[in-house]
Amino acid sequence: MPSLTHASATSVLRLGTRRSALAMAQASTVATALRRSGSAVELVGITSAGDRSTAPLVESGGVGVFVTELRTRLLDGDVDVVVHSLKDLPTAPAPSLRVAAIPPRDDARDALVARDGLMLAALPAGASVGTGSPRRAAQLLALRPDLDIRPLRGNVDTRLAKVASGELDAIVVAAAGLVRLGRIAEATELLSTDVMLPAPGQGALAVECRTADAEPGGRLHELLAALDDPDSRVAVTAERALLAALEAGCTAPVGAFAESGQALDLHLVAAVVSVDGVDAIRGSVSGPAADAEAIGRRLAADLLAQGAGALMGNRR
Repeated sequence: MPSLTHASATSVLRLGTRRSALAMAQASTVATALRRSGSAVELVGITSAGDRSTAPLVESGGVGVFVTELRTRLLDGDVDVVVHSLKDLPTAPAPSLRVAAIPPRDDARDALVARDGLMLAALPAGASVGTGSPRRAAQLLALRPDLDIRPLRGNVDTRLAKVASGELDAIVVAAAGLVRLGRIAEATELLSTDVMLPAPGQGALAVECRTADAEPGGRLHELLAALDDPDSRVAVTAERALLAALEAGCTAPVGAFAESGQALDLHLVAAVVSVDGVDAIRGSVSGPAADAEAIGRRLAADLLAQGAGALMGNRR
């Protein structure tokens, strides 16, 4: 996280976050960066609907289930900024709110945590693998149709404990979450994006505030602008533009990953996989970073032309 040069704040900056250990760890990295600027920061824990529910995400509302309460508290003035996992944010803009900063992205890959140090290819036929993500489940079945995919909810500690106890043979979680909690050593394999595409925006954080505060001259404009990483913003802009054009939510079986290339500024690859892993449509597009949003829309159009809507259950 870059150091900041903005003048010290005259009052405590209230930073809202979900209460989970992972969300608090993520928010703390932002708070640390803000404090380097001389700002006083108070973390404010907020319980989201997604945290209260134990139902699978596809049954508990999916899109926005982890962010609605944070945004409500922000609009009500109870907090000044909120920190989200970017992959949890709906792609539609929120009225009167702005993602004012996307700090440098952490590892976007998925991580396998398996018993006995096993890697994905070495898991025995019928091995039980836990995940709460239809995207991960679909791609796992495409790779290993012999696996027994089990639904999984709960915080990272709860998920890891299911492997340690022998209840599951393995789980798949975001590598960035393990890094932020200091538990990346427990991963037995970091799954290459050639093997499993991450969720759009995975590994990135979004720092959101009220629009007026983010405008030039607004009280938080310079402070939050200094947190923003242009390369990370460009990459996730392309990924989220694709997701929006597909009209797919955060629980859809869509994987996407954008990165800077040597010959061209930006390369985006994406896949839509049927929930049973049998059918998959994959594509890629490259182009100038300045066209990130257009690149995302173009690749979405290509995927839809190949029948991606049917794989997602869209009625087009």
